[in-house]
Amino acid sequence: MKMPFLNDTFDAVFAIEATCHAPDVLDCYKEIYRVLKPGQCFAAYEWCITDCFNPMNREHQRIKGEVELGNGLPDIRSVGQCLEALKLAGFEVLREKDVAADSPLPWYLPLDTTQFSLSSFRTTAFGRFITRNMVKALEFVRLAPEGSQRVQAFLEKAAEALVEGGREGIFTPMYFFVARKPRS
Repeated sequence: MKMPFLNDTFDAVFAIEATCHAPDVLDCYKEIYRVLKPGQCFAAYEWCITDCFNPMNREHQRIKGEVELGNGLPDIRSVGQCLEALKLAGFEVLREKDVAADSPLPWYLPLDTTQFSLSSFRTTAFGRFITRNMVKALEFVRLAPEGSQRVQAFLEKAAEALVEGGREGIFTPMYFFVARKPRS
């Protein structure tokens, strides 16, 4: 939020699932704008909520809250909020797209416990059962710090919420954009 660099320092800036963690996206984008040289680009992909998200729907609110907690997000912003903040920060948006929308496989598939794969065994229902009990045992013998079970539980709950949100179409983990700082 306050980078230790002079104005107009960088030829390019990129962020991958990073600015979504900023407490204020507009201030974050303004700071990126400040350190970017005129005429150069900022590219990112972020977690965003889609137009399918209904803020009046309690299930959507629950899912969003569990994802925010498990992923350390202050607020999952909408695509519109991110694009508006870019413009208010002074950027010209050159390109924007929900990359996950064109994927032949659902983005949440690796987290889905109903799927079984040896390569993602740890995310299957049985893999999570083993992980949950291993964390419990490690905490009991004090090889894992106190609170490890609690953390494991809310991370698992977040993964389940991501799958629910993915099925409902209320999240996109790969909203991509490129924005340019105009030449002075």
